Amino acid sequence: MPPKDSPISEQVRIALGERSYDIRIGAGLLGDPASWQGLPAAATALIVTNETVGPLYGAALKQGLRPHYRTVLEVVLPDGEAHKDWGTLNLIFDVLLANGCDRKTVLFALGGGVVGDMTGFAAASYMRGVPFVQVPTTLLAQVDSSVGGKTAINHPLGKNMIGAFYQPVRVVCDLATVSTLPARELSAGLAEVIKYGPIADLAFLDWIEANLDALLQREPVALAHAVRRSCEIKAHVVSQDEREAGLRAILNFGHTFGHAIEAGLGYGEWLHGEGVGCGMVMALQLSQRLGLVDAGFVQRVTRLIERAGLPVRGPDLGAERYLELMRVDKKSEGGEIRFVLLDGPGRATLRAAPDAVVRQVLAECAG
Repeated sequence: MPPKDSPISEQVRIALGERSYDIRIGAGLLGDPASWQGLPAAATALIVTNETVGPLYGAALKQGLRPHYRTVLEVVLPDGEAHKDWGTLNLIFDVLLANGCDRKTVLFALGGGVVGDMTGFAAASYMRGVPFVQVPTTLLAQVDSSVGGKTAINHPLGKNMIGAFYQPVRVVCDLATVSTLPARELSAGLAEVIKYGPIADLAFLDWIEANLDALLQREPVALAHAVRRSCEIKAHVVSQDEREAGLRAILNFGHTFGHAIEAGLGYGEWLHGEGVGCGMVMALQLSQRLGLVDAGFVQRVTRLIERAGLPVRGPDLGAERYLELMRVDKKSEGGEIRFVLLDGPGRATLRAAPDAVVRQVLAECAG
C-alpha cells in the first residue's frame, strides 16, 4: 500500500502473473516523484504526448520523472483520432532512434486513448519490446483504454485493426487532469463508465444514475469512485481473459456499432465515446428485438446515455455501409458479425444476429 503522505488515494491491481501491475488513482500524482518509484531502472524516459495535453501537463510529469531518470525526452504528436496512423507512430520511433534509446528506455503515454494506444504499440514494437507507463489524462482513457494492454493504430478500412496486446508496467490516473477536459470529452468518457453497469454491475448502474450530475460537475469524490469501480471491473475481466478469447469481448458493448460510425464518418468526426454511447443504444435495441432484454431496461439505459450528453441516434450511413464496416470488426468470424448484447440486465453475451434484424435496428436508430 502507498505511504500515508502519498497523494495516491486508490489502487487497483491487474493480476496477470509476471505481467501484473497497479493502477494508481488520485489527484496530484503527476508531479510527485513517489508516483514513479519502483518502475524498471533506465537512464532515459520518453514522454509521448500531444499538442493539447503537452502544454498543460508535460512540465509536471517531467518534474516527477527527473529524480528517476538521467534524461527525460519528449515527443509531441498532433492531436486527434485522425492522426492515429503509421505516419504519427513513426514520429515516436524517430525520437527513439535519433537519441540512441536502448531497450531499457521507458515510454510514458501522457494523453488520452489515442496517445496511449500509439505509445503502447510503439513500446511493443521498438527493439521488440520496451517498458511503458500509461498516464491517461481523459476520463475515457482512465476508465478504459489505458487498462488491459490493447494497443493499436487505425486503418482507413477499420479501427484499431493493426496493433498488439502489450501490457504497461503501471497506470497512473491523475484525476486533476479531468478538470481541463472539454465538456464533450467528459461526456465521451462517461460512455465507457456507463457501459460497465449493463454488462456487469447493476449496483454500479444504480450509482451512476444517482451520481451522474456530480460526475458532470467533476466532483472529485464521485470521479474517484467512477474510475476505481470501472477499473476494478475491467481488471477482473482482463485477469481472466487477457487476449480477448472470450469473456473480455463483453467490454466491447456498443463498440461494434460505434466503430462503424467512427470509420464511416471519418476518424475524429465523432469522438470514440460518442460512437460507443450511440452504439450502446443500438446494441440495447438489438438485444430487445432478439428477446434478450425488456423494453423498460432499454429505455432506462438509453435515458442515462442521453443525460450524459451523448448522442442516441446514429448518422445515416445506410444500412449496407454499416454492415460492411461491422464485418471488418475484430469480433467477426468468417464474415459473420458478432455483437456484444445483453443477456438480461447486468449480463452480456457475444453472439451473431440476423442481418434483417440489424437492419431494423439501424432503421430505428440511425438517420
